[in-house]
Amino acid sequence: MLRQELGIATFEDLLYHFPYRYFDRTKVTKIGTVNATTEFAQFAGILINIAEEGDGRKRRLTATLYDETGRIDLVWFQNINWIKKNIAEGSRYIVFGKVAQFGGYFNISHPEIEAWNSETNISGMQPVYSTTEKLRVRGITNRSFAKITQSLFEKVKQHDIPEVLPPEILSTYKLCNRFHAIYWLHYPDTEHHEQMARYRMKWEELFISQMMIARLRLQHTVQRGWMFEKVGDSFNTFFNNYLPFNLTGAQKRVLKEIRQDTVTGRQMNRLLQGDVGSGKTIVALMSMLLAMDNGFQACIMAPTEILAQQHYFGMSALLEPMGITIKLLTGNVKGKERKAILAALADGSLSFVAGTHALIEDTVVFKNLGLAVIDEQHRFGVGQRSKLWKKNELPPHVLVMTATPIPRTLAMTMYGDLEVSVIDELPPGRQEIKTVHRRDVTRAKVMEFMRSEIDKGRQAYIVYPLIEESEKLDYESLMAGYEQVKIWFNEDKYKIAMVHGRMDAELKERNMKRFVKGEANILVATTVIEVGVNVPNASVMLLESAERFGLSQMHQLRGRVGRGAEQSYCILMTGSKVSEESIKRINIMVSTTDGFKIAEEDLAMRGPGDMYGTKQSGVLKFKLADIVLDSAILEETRHAAQQIIAQDPKLDLPQNRGIRYMLTQQAQQSHWAKIS
Repeated sequence: MLRQELGIATFEDLLYHFPYRYFDRTKVTKIGTVNATTEFAQFAGILINIAEEGDGRKRRLTATLYDETGRIDLVWFQNINWIKKNIAEGSRYIVFGKVAQFGGYFNISHPEIEAWNSETNISGMQPVYSTTEKLRVRGITNRSFAKITQSLFEKVKQHDIPEVLPPEILSTYKLCNRFHAIYWLHYPDTEHHEQMARYRMKWEELFISQMMIARLRLQHTVQRGWMFEKVGDSFNTFFNNYLPFNLTGAQKRVLKEIRQDTVTGRQMNRLLQGDVGSGKTIVALMSMLLAMDNGFQACIMAPTEILAQQHYFGMSALLEPMGITIKLLTGNVKGKERKAILAALADGSLSFVAGTHALIEDTVVFKNLGLAVIDEQHRFGVGQRSKLWKKNELPPHVLVMTATPIPRTLAMTMYGDLEVSVIDELPPGRQEIKTVHRRDVTRAKVMEFMRSEIDKGRQAYIVYPLIEESEKLDYESLMAGYEQVKIWFNEDKYKIAMVHGRMDAELKERNMKRFVKGEANILVATTVIEVGVNVPNASVMLLESAERFGLSQMHQLRGRVGRGAEQSYCILMTGSKVSEESIKRINIMVSTTDGFKIAEEDLAMRGPGDMYGTKQSGVLKFKLADIVLDSAILEETRHAAQQIIAQDPKLDLPQNRGIRYMLTQQAQQSHWAKIS
């Protein structure tokens, strides 16, 4: 049961099942002071009204505890016979538990209870452990955990929990030893000891993660790669004659970093972060031209067909005047066309290809793949990405791009093995998108504004939220919204297209293309258009029920407009009743268009697991550490890890053997989101 509910299978697991809070059992709360904010509390009083009610599964035992200030109800649903034998009407008891409110009265379910007399010893800080309803029903309560761990510590000696950190680390960062840290986390005799223990174990968790990253980075620095020796005719001709706009300083800086990486003879592993519309694709194309100038092929892989097509069409238009061909390879490319592309990649006559997962199929063989660009890389699994590396005798240089800004603390933990480039300037001529919050009661004005924009020749998106658990309701909401839009916008004058997940793929593609080509004025859609639609003429993004969108998602959707020279707008539409947390998200969106600021706020509000799915993937599986709250510790551990790897790369020194053991243990449990 412990294994199923909490993943506790060994004594070590039990030692690492730390309390999530403590309660000062020397404090006795007066019952009359209880209010809606009271959580765990301890009371002393006389027990009355002991009664057994119901039968079978509905059987329960109730009682009332009273002191001079008031009364509180107690209820037990399990172990009723044992409890009845051990409590007596009119006797004095100490009661501890979680206070709840039911029917206007306060109560405690399954309280801890013990007789109270002049000899009763009420000890200090008591641990409170996380448990589950199933375990409580089986009688495994917080007290059970405390007793089990206490009996375990009676048998465990200091040498059973050996130190893994070098003495120099303990001294430099003033860390207590490992045995005391684990013991004090369960049974702190003072608040100071609890804080020391928690700091030590957080430090250890973050340090091990940074050591893993440092070793990955070390592997990259010795991994041989293709040498791009020159900047040749293709790159220079494009830069001098066909570049559609002047590069920003940030784009030039990133290209220089890529150039420096590819001339070393080591494999490049670079993460390119850039907000929506910042010009990552032109950097990718120029990097591909650099590969071509050195006799290599290059590919760009995207997670969706729409995004792959966008790269293909955009790059085709730029390369065509130079007589350079790029082909599109997706699951929908079949027959003779597919065979011709595969043959051209195999014999080297085709230098560039854009595609989806189809690029990693075994049938796709490159003659000499030198550069792999991956867009929105977090949407690909490690196994999928790694298949590209095996398409050549030496792995290609790797440039992964994301339009989802990654906060620095998260990048240090998830992608610390990569070199990171950031495009933090918008291309010239782009205007900042104006973002406003509007309530549903102002819908008529919003529609009138949207109509005025369309009458200027612009286009507009209307996007509805999509939550998998309520797909049917979302679909009905979208269809009702679509009908309403048709009322506001006469179809004789305005053309409306609709796109959603339930739609046939061919119809979805056709409707999307109508909007891209300007044949439709309005696109009504779910969040399927979050990534991959580039319509410079679109100037309005209306998010319906904006309170149901996450910050990152709203920012991504806002980035679908503002791609042309005209002023663009993002309208966040909500009902009249919106939660405080939703209002906070909306206010952040209204106050800034800086994707990195938004990502930091998102990380602080939701945590890394919810933002990036890292809880599911095994990354950042920390028991105590929090990369947002513990960013100072993260900086310390990063510095310490880099120093140790520089001095002892293989961890052969005696003082580093404990670290090597911990890394081996961690590697067996984790699936690190490494790029190659």
